[in-house]
Amino acid sequence: MSALNWKPFVYGGLASVTAECGTFPIDLTKTRLQVQGQMNDAKFKEIRYRGMLHALMRIGKEEGLRALYSGIAPAMLRQASYGTIKIGTYQSLKRLFVDHPEDETLVLNVCCGILSGVVSSCIANPTDVLKIRMQAQGSLIQGGMIGNFINIYQQEGARGLWKGVSLTAQRAAIVVGVELPVYDITKKHLIMSGYMGDTVYTHFLSSLACGLAGALASNPVDVVRTRMMNQKIVGDGSFSAYKGTMDCLMQTWKNEGFIALYKGFFPNWLRLGPWNVIFFVTYEQLKRLDL
Repeated sequence: MSALNWKPFVYGGLASVTAECGTFPIDLTKTRLQVQGQMNDAKFKEIRYRGMLHALMRIGKEEGLRALYSGIAPAMLRQASYGTIKIGTYQSLKRLFVDHPEDETLVLNVCCGILSGVVSSCIANPTDVLKIRMQAQGSLIQGGMIGNFINIYQQEGARGLWKGVSLTAQRAAIVVGVELPVYDITKKHLIMSGYMGDTVYTHFLSSLACGLAGALASNPVDVVRTRMMNQKIVGDGSFSAYKGTMDCLMQTWKNEGFIALYKGFFPNWLRLGPWNVIFFVTYEQLKRLDL
């Protein structure tokens, strides 16, 4: 069993913030696509965007290029906290059981990924709520990150900041429990095959594989989570559109069809692909620093 290492925490946070900045406009279009078309919410009932490229063009034209980075501040704060805890916890948990990467198994990596995803996402949930609110409303939302944080807390209380935390934890368990093990296993087999060493090309291919796997596994949960976080709490303390996670899932399926659970899949995939490439390439290079 190895001693606790601070490097995965710091490197994970730095790489996460770098990847978030590079792919944020794609993430914003994913959010806009996921919240539109809700039959029981008049504000988001209209189908404004036909797809990712149309959303990017229309948002840029109608709201300005700055709107493509609506919510970037809480997104960076989220990655600084979520990414730091996620990667640091994942790597530390693995080293509790095995000392060398070549001794890792798929089952071990999946269990460590699920646990680290749940812990980190629960802690960082308020920043996720802020990000989604600011992305969904774009130029209509007033004030900056701190102002909107205070506004949500005053109007909805702490419950509003931890809205959708169970869904966030479920999504993180799926994403982290799939992506990180897929990356590790793909990288391990590519290196062991003898065709590729521990190079940037191996990191690139492994990150592409884990991005696709993560998008396929997480998109339905992501749609429900986005809609739950975006709705407001009304005066009597109830939610304005959905009673809970299952109600949101069933209403979305019933009113819009099963395919609605994969709304925003391509921007989600196109975001997770480049996001993981930037993240893992950055992370692997940081690991090589002689500190």
